[in-house]
Amino acid sequence: MGFGMSGFESTDKKLTTSAVQNNYQALPDSVSDEVTVRNAVSSADISKPGPTNIPWANTSTGSAGVINTIQEENNGSYVCRLFTTTRHSYRGIANFGGKACLVGSGEWQVINFKEIG
Repeated sequence: MGFGMSGFESTDKKLTTSAVQNNYQALPDSVSDEVTVRNAVSSADISKPGPTNIPWANTSTGSAGVINTIQEENNGSYVCRLFTTTRHSYRGIANFGGKACLVGSGEWQVINFKEIG
């Protein structure tokens, strides 16, 4: 027997395959990263003097970064935190700026989160 086609004649041709449906809908990277950054910004102790430098990582997207600055605005009727952060993702490294505010029932909501520079 050589390397001819005779070895392929015994192939099982009864096997049938089909596509596997994926019903899982992942959050878009930016939305998922916003939530991770929001959690870090809202839980930061900004009463401590000195640089912020709060690391964050999102295991869902693989992104990570460092929150460089957090500045709180409080005029009595609302509390917001302006922040800047880096984001290291499969797309590269980028700088982001954003704003998270304390809303209604005491939850933090991201008002703005966009790439800067």
